[in-house]
Amino acid sequence: MAPHSAPFVANTLALAIVKSSAAPVLLLDGSLTALAASTSFCRTFQLQANAIVNRPLAHIGAGEWNVPQLDALLKATSSGFSSIQDYEMDFARKGKPLRRLMINATKLDYADGDEVRIILTTVDVTDARAAEKQKKSLLRDKDVLLQEIHHRVANSLQIIASVLMQNARTVQSEETREHLTNAHQRVMSVAALEKQLAASGLEDVGMRTYLTNRCQSIGASMISDPGKFALTVRADEGTLPAATSVSVGLIVTELVINALKHAFTGRDSGQILVGYHSTGASWTLSVTDNGIGMLTGPDAKKGGLGTSIVQALTAQLDASIELSDADPGTAVTVSHVENAPGEPAGGVAAV
Repeated sequence: MAPHSAPFVANTLALAIVKSSAAPVLLLDGSLTALAASTSFCRTFQLQANAIVNRPLAHIGAGEWNVPQLDALLKATSSGFSSIQDYEMDFARKGKPLRRLMINATKLDYADGDEVRIILTTVDVTDARAAEKQKKSLLRDKDVLLQEIHHRVANSLQIIASVLMQNARTVQSEETREHLTNAHQRVMSVAALEKQLAASGLEDVGMRTYLTNRCQSIGASMISDPGKFALTVRADEGTLPAATSVSVGLIVTELVINALKHAFTGRDSGQILVGYHSTGASWTLSVTDNGIGMLTGPDAKKGGLGTSIVQALTAQLDASIELSDADPGTAVTVSHVENAPGEPAGGVAAV
């Protein structure tokens, strides 16, 4: 090869780069024989340069580089069919701990070059993989712990709800009984979410399943004749973070209880529809009944504790609430729109 030819210059440059590299690097020819090794490669694998250069890769050291899969990948690289990208393999040396190496290799291209040259680099990822494994183990432990916490909280809340209901059945005051019944439903709303989280182990909650379970619980305790009063859920597959789901569940509980108590006065049948639809991070919740509709004038009732709770939760969720005539009945819609940075959140109207 002429001293000033392009292949000679390229080959000389490749040798210089490998020898001066701070990373463990080998320069191989087409037969996978080592032409040069960086100082870092020699130090990392505790080998002298003269024990590497002019030796086939499979014969370097005590034969620990004689890995059939690596050999096949390097031959494919030599032929120009592919290159090696982030190939990981176990590297075993007698008397040394097992290490995990990441291998990259590429064929050098230069004009009029008939001789094949391959640059092979190695990275020891043993500690990184061990850290990843430990992290995954810790995350699994955390998930198990969270599920156990959710399970215990759900059980405790159900006990509290049972005590409230027992007290509601024994008190003489109708007003006190109503307050205890409402408290029971609010506690059960949170318990239902905790139970679902314990079963799923997820931080995000599927709203279709959650709202269906929530409404089934309300219906079982407040609807004595399901044939006359129907409580239906129509929701998409959207999910919400657990904390947000708790607030949404409480809003649904308040609105459904309010509809069951006031929307069908003087009627022996009715329907309530709970709807939930989401687009990205934006969502809309609605509770619609086909009852007597909104009362006006002297017959209209001032909002009570339930109204205050719904308004407070809506504000907490950066959502807006709208009360409208469903003709017949009443529709309450709570909407959260994911605003662009700097845009104001939706306001809260009176229910």
